[in-house]
Amino acid sequence: MSDTYKCQVEVRWGDSDMLGHVNNTKFIEYAQEARVRFIAENFGHAFTAGKAVVVRHLEADFERPLFTESGPLTVELEVLTIGTSSFTIRHLVFDNAGNRAGALTAVLVAFSTTSNSSRPLEPAEREGLEAYLVTDE
Repeated sequence: MSDTYKCQVEVRWGDSDMLGHVNNTKFIEYAQEARVRFIAENFGHAFTAGKAVVVRHLEADFERPLFTESGPLTVELEVLTIGTSSFTIRHLVFDNAGNRAGALTAVLVAFSTTSNSSRPLEPAEREGLEAYLVTDE
């Protein structure tokens, strides 16, 4: 069984639409905020000049509406796959009552800002990802 990375994300006043629902585009922002924290805490030290991680593909399922009072939200992240230069993360978004509100899957690519192309994952990046790799599915 792998670890699951969890963090809390606040619902901001401006996140709601005219109906009082959190706009669905904000789910993507919540996932990004959690993913940035995950990377910074687990292998951000591996980033030296010229190295980054970029989003290649993103899918989102919106399962339950969120409201301002739904926060703080909990976002759980697990790593589904690790390749040579890419990896896939699943993000699950829960309201403050523990109800699952959405699921997002992102394919990320290790990227060289000097060559503007993909690069192999560094050992430190791979190690940081492997602790959260889902192995029981």
